[in-house]
Amino acid sequence: MIREAVILAGGMGTRLKGSQGEIPKGFIILESLPIVEWSIRKLISVGIEHIVIGTGYHHEFYDDLSKKYHGVETIQNTEYANTGSMGTLEVAAKKVTQDFLLLESDLIYDLSGLRILVHHPEANVLLLSGETASGDEVYVQPDADGNLLALGKDKERKSTAAGELVGISKISVRLLKAMCGYAAEHHTDIPKMEYESAMQAVAKDNPVSLLKIEHYAWREIDDVSHLNMAKSVILPRIHESESLLSVPREVLLNPGPATTTDSVKYAQVVPDICHREKEFSELLAYTQRELTALVADPAKYETVLFGGSGTAADEAMISSCVGDEDHLLIVDNGAYGARMAKMASVYHLDFDVLKADPCRQVSLDALEDALKKGHYTHLAYVFHETTTGVMNPAKEIGNLCRKYGITTIVDAVSAYAGIPFGLDDFNIDFMSSTSNKNIQGMAGLAFVICKKDKLLELKNKPMRCYYLNIYDQYQYFQKTGQLRFTPPVQTFYALRQAITETKIETIPARYKRYSEVWSLLVAASKRIGLRMPVPEEEQAHLVTTFLNPDWDQFDFDTMHDFFLKHHFTIYPGKVSDLPTFRIANIGDIKVEEMKRFISLFEEYFRDFTKQTH
Repeated sequence: MIREAVILAGGMGTRLKGSQGEIPKGFIILESLPIVEWSIRKLISVGIEHIVIGTGYHHEFYDDLSKKYHGVETIQNTEYANTGSMGTLEVAAKKVTQDFLLLESDLIYDLSGLRILVHHPEANVLLLSGETASGDEVYVQPDADGNLLALGKDKERKSTAAGELVGISKISVRLLKAMCGYAAEHHTDIPKMEYESAMQAVAKDNPVSLLKIEHYAWREIDDVSHLNMAKSVILPRIHESESLLSVPREVLLNPGPATTTDSVKYAQVVPDICHREKEFSELLAYTQRELTALVADPAKYETVLFGGSGTAADEAMISSCVGDEDHLLIVDNGAYGARMAKMASVYHLDFDVLKADPCRQVSLDALEDALKKGHYTHLAYVFHETTTGVMNPAKEIGNLCRKYGITTIVDAVSAYAGIPFGLDDFNIDFMSSTSNKNIQGMAGLAFVICKKDKLLELKNKPMRCYYLNIYDQYQYFQKTGQLRFTPPVQTFYALRQAITETKIETIPARYKRYSEVWSLLVAASKRIGLRMPVPEEEQAHLVTTFLNPDWDQFDFDTMHDFFLKHHFTIYPGKVSDLPTFRIANIGDIKVEEMKRFISLFEEYFRDFTKQTH
């Protein structure tokens, strides 16, 4: 699968000067966004992780994009005024590390073309369309095998052409080297060589397949007439085509699984692959490294992957990390702390429970008192307890454990990738999470991020669980690059896309978004008159618990079904002795969606009040 792209953006756009001002063509604005930025977003959505933009004229415009989007970098062709597009590709080639997609910066196009190319079996592919009547057509002629023979704007080529050149191609490293070699030999006699000419020249020894989509919606914008056609004809067609492939939107306001982007969903649509193949081993290694890097230095920490839910990761820690001679303290201020205590009892560990109010953070004084008295070797607690939405003071807890030399086992299932923190800074030795929460992937994967020296110590711990043993899973991966048992293969591809999107948004920005929608929700609840059992300053801003209204006629299931009809899902409470319900705001939730939910929220309680009073 293709993971790199090059955008050629060195041209001066002389035919558009005057109509657009002194800007490069990639910064023509359509629907409030530069067209090159539309390209970047579409490339990212099909799994492209590294985008090289070869710049020239007004390179600073593109340089700013490299600051905005993770994985985008620019390199300037300083001779852009004296070279053609091949000159810019020669410069960009210095940044290319693998087979890639090649695009021109002045295109608008339907996303389907990218989706087809990234999975195309051939190494080199030119994307073609049927007739466009644009007045600037480049006709592509096939050889006897249906590969590239020649191309050009001569009208006489039209009758024998396979189609019109779009300006989006799949290029192998081998073909790129051949093109650059040809260009280097002909700098003097063809000073303004275009990349298509170089490709045609070397195509005999490097076959280039032709992929035609007859009614493909696209437009290269070279002059004012092209711009007008793009706005009035092509863009509406693109929107119509892409909307047909959009997934019906259900907004999950439950604590998990979370709402995902369409690009994460579509990332699962890949050719079938055996999990023992090299490609999948490379995906596992990438996933392991990137999950670690979001919260820790991969030189100090290691991620161990399992098929399963967040609970599987918790059980892996509880069963693997505590030896027969160890003494474990578990903080229970909610259902998930209680669940870890249940696991410890199942495995007959030597443990105690520090019971705390499920609607409050654990008291640091009470915790320190317990640690001083109990001679504990390990402490297990939940970072963000989604029973009520309480965020325990993880950094302060980590400092206490550092003070007393205690190994930390932390359930960060609902905190990881949503709340900014670092494992080393918070003194977290073992941390569990899952693919379906704040990382915004699909359900099915669990993982434990381990401090390496602590991980290696697990070799001497008793193996209480076969499937979920952390050290066995780790050492098998180190030897083979594979997991011991069959994993949910497609879910890994979705997680890779989710990681890419997390790095682009950044965890601090994600937490800011979550906090913004949480603030809207809390403000609405106050207008309605609902009460929250957890003080606002102790909430994580990810899950909010509300006390049920003190009305005899109130029924959670009726309210749940009302919101579900409007494509919002909410969950009942989980505090056993309090009648509550919960609303989460994790996942791919937009501010406008929360505003829409709030309108329904206020409408429901307004109508309920009218009916019952």
